[in-house]
Order: sequence, then C-alpha cells, then structure tokens
Amino acid sequence: MSFKVTFIGAGSIGFTRKLVQDLLGVPEFRDISIAFTDINENNLRMVTELCQRDIEANGLDIRIESTTDRAAAVEGARYVLSVVRVGGLEAFRHDVDIPMKYGVDQCVGDTICAGGLMYAQRGIPVILDFCEDIANYAEPGAILLNYANPMAMMTWAANQYGYGVQTIGLCHGVQNGHRLIAEAFDLPQEEIDIICAGINHQTWYLQIQHKGRDLTGELLERLEAHPVFSRQEKVRIDVLRRFGAFSTESNGHLSEYLAWYRKRPGEINDWISLDHWIHGESGGYLRVCTEGRSWFETDFPNWLQEPPLEFGPDKRGHEHGSYIIEGLETGRIYRGHFNVPNNGIITNLPGDCIIEAPGYVDRNGISMPVVGDLPLGLAAICQQSVNVQRMGVEAAVQGDDTLLRQAMLLDPLTGAVCSPPEVWQMVDEMLVATGEWLPQYGEAIAAAEERLRDKDSLLPTRADYKGAARLEIKSVEELARDKEAARANAAKADKG
Repeated sequence: MSFKVTFIGAGSIGFTRKLVQDLLGVPEFRDISIAFTDINENNLRMVTELCQRDIEANGLDIRIESTTDRAAAVEGARYVLSVVRVGGLEAFRHDVDIPMKYGVDQCVGDTICAGGLMYAQRGIPVILDFCEDIANYAEPGAILLNYANPMAMMTWAANQYGYGVQTIGLCHGVQNGHRLIAEAFDLPQEEIDIICAGINHQTWYLQIQHKGRDLTGELLERLEAHPVFSRQEKVRIDVLRRFGAFSTESNGHLSEYLAWYRKRPGEINDWISLDHWIHGESGGYLRVCTEGRSWFETDFPNWLQEPPLEFGPDKRGHEHGSYIIEGLETGRIYRGHFNVPNNGIITNLPGDCIIEAPGYVDRNGISMPVVGDLPLGLAAICQQSVNVQRMGVEAAVQGDDTLLRQAMLLDPLTGAVCSPPEVWQMVDEMLVATGEWLPQYGEAIAAAEERLRDKDSLLPTRADYKGAARLEIKSVEELARDKEAARANAAKADKG
C-alpha cells in the first residue's frame, strides 16, 4: 500500500515516535510515505533523527520528509495527525499559574476550567489553519486525526469551521480506565468488555462485562476495597458512588471538571494522592512536562545510543490512530472509542457537540452506533461542560472576549471559586500573558493592558500561592538520580 501520513507538531518527541512505531507495525504499510512538520526546528530535527534511525533499523525503505513548511508536509497526505501544543510550555504555565493566584487550583488545565479554555483560544485558530491546508493541499477526502487538547473544543471547531475536513478526536482515557477496571477485578483486560459514552474526559463506563456476566454494579465495592485505588481514586470513587458510573478520566483530571473537589484549599488533599501527579497534584502536568523537556534536551545524545525501536504487530500500543488507518486501508474491523460530532449518537446531548462513544472502522469508514440516553445525572454533568465548550469554541473563532469571560464564569470549578469581577480580571491577565498566541484578540488585549495598569483598581490576588498540593520542579541534576524514570517521563509527557 502507498499513501502519505503527515504529523503536525511532530516535535512531540516521545509521542510521535510511538505513533510511528504503531503505524509501521502494520505489515501492509511498509511502503507508505511519512512527513513531519513542526515550528520548532530543533525538536523536529531530533524526532526525525530518532524515527529515521528506527525505520532503517527495521529494514524499511521510507525516508521521512521533515520540514517546517506545513503546506509542503500536508501536500498529498491521506491522513494528517495533529499532536500540537500551541504556545508550548511557555504559554501553558500561564494557564496554570495565573488561575492559581485566584484560587483556581488545577491539576492539568488542558480540557475545560480556566486553563483549558485559554488553551482552546490558542489552539482553535491554528487547527483551522491546518484544516485549510488539508483542504487545499492534501488528498481529496483526507482525514484529520486530532490528538491535541482541549480535545472536544479543538475537534468541535475543526468539524464546524474546518473547510469540510473530517476530523476525529482521539484520546487514550478509555483504554487507561479499562486497564484499571481489569486490575480492580483481577482479570485480564482483554476479557473485560466495556461500553463507554459521554464527552472527552467525562466519558462513563455504562457497561462492564466478563464473558457475558455483568460486573457494572460490583465495581464500586471492588474499588473501595482495593488497597491502592481506594487511596488514589477518591474523586472517581465518590462520583461513582453518587452518580452510578465510573469516569474514564484520572482522579486529577476529573477533580478539576467539577465544582465540588478543588474549591476549598483545605479540602483538596482529602480528595487527591501525591503518589503520582495524575492523581491530583496541583499543577502536576505542567511540572512533569517541564521536567520531561529539560531531561530530553539533556539526554538526547544517549537516546541515540540506545537500541532502536522494533516494529511489528506485537509492538503496537493502544493509541487508536494506527488502528483507524489500518481499518480504513485494509478492511480489518477495529472497535474503539472516538470523538465525533454527536448527530444523535447520545440522544440527550446536543447534536452538534463532540461526544466520545464506541465506533467501528473498516474499509467503509467510521461507523458510530446509537448509544441512546445517558442516565440523567451523567448527562447533566456532561451538559455543563458542553455549554462551556460551545462558548469557548465560539469565543476563539470570533475573538469575543466577553464570551470567553462568560465561559470562564460558567465553568464549574472556576465559577465555584471566583466572583464575577475576579473572573473578568483573571481573563485580562491571561489574555495579556499569552497575547503573542492570540491574534484574534488584539483589541481586547490592548484594553486589558490598560485596565491592568490601573493598579489602584485591581482586586487583590495571592501572587505567592502555589496550590494546595504543589511539588517543586526537579532540576536536571535531581532527575539524573533516577535516569530511567526521567527518560520514561520524557517519552510520554509531551503530547499536546
């Protein structure tokens, strides 16, 4: 088979490299073309060097087309994968640190909440640029596979405003939760059958079966009795207890999408664990991404001395992208969970929002069965986020800072912590701090700068507040004390 796959944001070193390993593990794909593009020339050079070495070591005659010219990279592509983080960690730290001054204590900040909304304002204009390039230069009917967060808002904008480019959002939250459930029941993951539905990062395990036996109602008892999960997953367990379904998303992620668990600093530690950042650490994702970048830049020469990655069907991971392409090209049936426009799949959520639900892929395309109604409580949780996402998308497309402020105020956690005047001032600060990535907000940024210069009228903030459970970023010297852990983090903490 011969077709072209383009990676935009290919400088996401570990993530891109693994996706290439997955893709080239398909036996029929030995003759495909691959293009990498990124605005960061140094990262692009490093990831190209690593992946090209892997390809050659596996005896494949594929030469990566590596370029900072995005249009050239996209030209003739049948599939385009977006793994970008617009603004990089330089912008992302403002998504975390500025809200923290106002008491909005995020673990991640990449989905909704204050950080996710600002992330969308940077990312949406860029993904629409990607779609325009795909429409103009890629193969007719080319598909955009979006891995970039905020997943729902980015995918929503691309499908609604993206020049007719079909965009599928891909996440691994369902697979991670599936693995946890199997461990809770002490059963092989492949023997546990699940049905999940909801919206990205608020997707719910509606059915859990083992060889035809329904285990859904037994999960709460299993988790409460588990010596590790009962300590690490307190938010997820509490939501399961009160709403009857387990969330795909990690404890730290889920805690910041709801109004109840992170609004009082004195109570945050009651709901989280510091065993690992993903269980709720304040600013945890920013920390590990920062450490990962520092370590990779230090350790890159050593990566080149390590054995290359091996390609093959048994070396593939659990990311959906390569399996979707395999299904479309070979006709092999693949079942996964995909982020797509709802269009009646979940019947009590809006038709135009982006839902995450089971889908099937074969040579005929991507088919999404009707799920029906979510239980009313779960639908209500999702609907809160959908309202915020809708406003965030429209604000980004229109450059409407009033709509952005309203979205922030309606966000569950931000609204639980901040007063309306605080939200308005916080948005001013975030617009000014990240202005270089927000061309659609030129006039609003100028007005915000003017207001922030009037020091006498500003509301007080806690500029020295670091969060209820924040850990210090490790230096390269500290990371070097556990090189294997540092390398593992660097390989997986760079996804957009």
